[in-house]
Amino acid sequence: MNTELTAEIVAPVPFRTDDAVGVPDARWYAAIVNARHEKSVSGKLDGLGIENYVATQKELHIWKYGKRRMIDRIVIPSIVFVHCTEKERRNLVNLPFIYRFMVNRSSDSGKLGKPVAVISDAEINKLKFMLGQSDYPVEFLPTIFKVNDNVRVIRGKLAGLEGEIQENSDGTHRLVVSLSLLGGATVFIDPKDVEKI
Repeated sequence: MNTELTAEIVAPVPFRTDDAVGVPDARWYAAIVNARHEKSVSGKLDGLGIENYVATQKELHIWKYGKRRMIDRIVIPSIVFVHCTEKERRNLVNLPFIYRFMVNRSSDSGKLGKPVAVISDAEINKLKFMLGQSDYPVEFLPTIFKVNDNVRVIRGKLAGLEGEIQENSDGTHRLVVSLSLLGGATVFIDPKDVEKI
């Protein structure tokens, strides 16, 4: 074998590179935290330089004595989405304010149990879009019932969002957007604002 060719094949990676060769990609994980501590955990993660997201939606809250104020309502209690590498995630789980990370219950168990749930960038972006653009409160359901056609919103602030329509017993309709590991997020939608895909 030619030694020049061998040297080219096994050439070492330069010690200092600008392109993150060999560094695993950062992914989204769902960290489980104490109830009503989502925002404080997010602030602590910000302080550590870790990108994170708490699913909140602006909502008008009316107190018993009549005071009205716009608040950020936590949509998914006890969950903070964390964008980090696997190595960073293993360090984060040792922090006192992170209880554990959500596991993927639908996959096969390995030697160490169920694997940690990885949420795709597309699902996080869908969730952010839905929470930011909807005029109605977004709610999470533990499961999605697959009874109707898949649709795409064609009008309004949610235009382009895809999901399926569910009909409530009172005749109103909801758009259900599937977030595979989290269940389904729902929002009221007018049937004339969607088209079948």
